[in-house]
Amino acid sequence: MSLSRRNLVKLAGLSGLGLGLTACGRGFGGGGDGSGGGVQLNMVWWGDASRAQKTQAALDVFKKKNPGVTVKTEYQDSGPYKDKLATRFAAGNPPDLMMMRMDSLREYADRGALLDLNQHAGAIDLSGLSESARALAIVGDKSFGVPSGLNSIGFVVNRTLTEKYGVKIPDGDTWSWQDLAAFAREISKASGKKVYGTGFEAYTLANLIVFTRQRGEDFYTPDGKLGISEATLVAWFEMFQAMRADGGFPPAGFFENVGGSPQQSYLAKGAIASQIIPTNNFLGYNAAAGGNLVLLRMPGETTEKRRGQSIDTPALWSVAAQSKHPAETLKLLNFLINDPDASRATGTTRGVPANAKVAAEVRPSLPPDDQVATDYLIGLQKEQLPRSYTYPPGSSSIAAGMQSIATEVEFRRQTPRQGAAAFLDAGRKALGG
Repeated sequence: MSLSRRNLVKLAGLSGLGLGLTACGRGFGGGGDGSGGGVQLNMVWWGDASRAQKTQAALDVFKKKNPGVTVKTEYQDSGPYKDKLATRFAAGNPPDLMMMRMDSLREYADRGALLDLNQHAGAIDLSGLSESARALAIVGDKSFGVPSGLNSIGFVVNRTLTEKYGVKIPDGDTWSWQDLAAFAREISKASGKKVYGTGFEAYTLANLIVFTRQRGEDFYTPDGKLGISEATLVAWFEMFQAMRADGGFPPAGFFENVGGSPQQSYLAKGAIASQIIPTNNFLGYNAAAGGNLVLLRMPGETTEKRRGQSIDTPALWSVAAQSKHPAETLKLLNFLINDPDASRATGTTRGVPANAKVAAEVRPSLPPDDQVATDYLIGLQKEQLPRSYTYPPGSSSIAAGMQSIATEVEFRRQTPRQGAAAFLDAGRKALGG
């Protein structure tokens, strides 16, 4: 029996109560090289067996280039990762190098648990990163990590379906949210609602953050407060209601029983013609959907008050302040970020290489779909984009609250205005404001 996406989210949120998702038998200690003398580093992250294989391939290269240094890796499914990492720190046994969630960075940084990389400029070279990429780990005047890879979000359209139903794909550089609604309505009408024109979750913060910026606001302000207005939230919820009423968007509850992987998505099943995805997942979605997806920028980027897209990261690499081997750990981090051989081994499993020169160098060796995602990110980094601010402590509660409220609005148990007011009230309390 498969779990719905929403149930997965709910279970993940309960992991702190001992009800976390199963880690596929890995616990928080699967795989890696724990043999040999010299210095042994401990590196932890979340992901699956495929990512583990690629990560180990990079570490094999590191070991050859750095004899005497071995790396014991431990990986975990994403749901329980946050709690298990907190347990390690509470026990006084932090890993040397760890994958850090964006919604956890401030919490660890504020406690002094992470190494300030600005104090170790001679050991790690960040000159190959764009200002937008470097800013992702900045808290105040300190830097507590490096993007493990870069991504953004984008709109993918299934060209097989648009050609089948004779609907033109919008210009991804100039289209608006209204253009998306018109496109979605056309697809649904032409297919007799066998295919809905578009479908994506209202509760996904990455989508809402872009919409918020386009309206001239920041979802999170530089001082860690909520910057989104009630009017913007109302407009967001009303947009979904209007597209549903038009027939271009699936009915309430449509996404309740769909899995979270590309293979399980309605895009892969041909039930919707377009959706929003993280760009580092383009290869997986394109393969699952038949290989004829087109990657577009988000609607509204040239029609609203300002740009909404930003350069983001699936996660940061951070170093524990209490690492017993900081010099060797920084050497490993520098390798992962700046050595082309490391990025050739890992591919884009964690996004496009954060070092722009490395990204350009390894691009020809990537699969064609990864090249599409890489070109997308390289292009965005050349443009004037708003900064992506560090998530403040309490943001995990905000994400969970948004999912609950968006569901209430979706099923019309709350109006868009009621949902917006409830979200802002809960969000301000979560941030201590």
